[in-house]
Amino acid sequence: MVAACLTGWAHSQFGKLDNVDAEVLLADVAQAALDDAGLAPEQIDSIHVGTFNGGFLYQDFPSSLVFNRIPGLRFKPATRYENACATGSAAVHGGLQSIEAGKATHVLVIGFEKMTELATPQVGEVLLKCSYAREEADIPGGFAGVFGTIAQAYFDRYGDQSDALAGIAAKNHRNGSVNPYAHMRRDFGYDFCRNVSEKNPFVAGPLKRTDCSMVSDGAAALVISKADVARTMPKAVGFRAAVQVNDYLPLSRRDPLAFEGGQHAWRQALGVAGVSLKDLSLVETHDCFTIAELIEYEAMGLAKPGQGASLVAEGVTEKNGLLPVNPSGGLKAKGHPVGATGVSMHVMAAMQLTGTAGEMQIPNARLAGVFNMGGAAVANYVSILEAR
Repeated sequence: MVAACLTGWAHSQFGKLDNVDAEVLLADVAQAALDDAGLAPEQIDSIHVGTFNGGFLYQDFPSSLVFNRIPGLRFKPATRYENACATGSAAVHGGLQSIEAGKATHVLVIGFEKMTELATPQVGEVLLKCSYAREEADIPGGFAGVFGTIAQAYFDRYGDQSDALAGIAAKNHRNGSVNPYAHMRRDFGYDFCRNVSEKNPFVAGPLKRTDCSMVSDGAAALVISKADVARTMPKAVGFRAAVQVNDYLPLSRRDPLAFEGGQHAWRQALGVAGVSLKDLSLVETHDCFTIAELIEYEAMGLAKPGQGASLVAEGVTEKNGLLPVNPSGGLKAKGHPVGATGVSMHVMAAMQLTGTAGEMQIPNARLAGVFNMGGAAVANYVSILEAR
């Protein structure tokens, strides 16, 4: 049990935000999260900012940027976090650790990314830095090529999974169509996701465009408070567990289809929380590519290796299934502004657990799992959140 609660949150629109400055973007969600928690900036003890950047923006020292528009935060300790696509969760963990160390009562966590300043090929080059450059930098297709290679290896080992990947894509786009923050609010349907077309070509290996998350801008913010103080606040979502597990960076050092770091993180988190997958009301998981969500079903223990497709066929992970996965639309439809993603996932889960998720709402949601990973299951974070 972690003695901390989410007590305020905010989320920007995700998408191609041409006319929004990154500094404004992060300050707007920060202020909105403070307002949501009912706190003044002066009550925040530390700020934890997650952004991957890696060349998306020239400005690469963002920790104090929020002071420019919220001067009440000036002179607070502020730190930038980076752990590839799990950067947002790294910032969340930094905030939790400040509270657990007794150094803070309330912390502000901000995740943001402005990716669309670059052309798509350049974005691919930046994201490829999340792989092991010495061995993987020349994989064609950038980071999509990395997961295209993983997808092809999965197909070679377990058979063609095109039906399952299309089912995951269709589910997440259907869910994302009712998420007001999503980059892509369109239900494409199974047939469009399943078939190759001019609008849905192959991108890397067996992965089509509908199998790949989009290049997005966006931000999200959280206020995390000591659990005893949170009891006096308007709302609180508790952490039953918050676990980080890292694995080898090179794919050559491990089985790329096992996501073993994710397995360890899920097993530890469920153990700390004292619950099983059957107890969870929903999961927000890291579907940067549909093959990632498929393997994550197996890593979390929902299916045996090579059998994740059966969950798709049986509707287990649909919104009305036994364990809804990505009712927000996931990274696939909601978007994947890298540094914002882990924070966004916690916001989406918190909305579910407070009954404020609107058309995304899972009835009577009480426990939520969040899985955010950096690289191809290198940095793995699992949170178990509960309604208080």
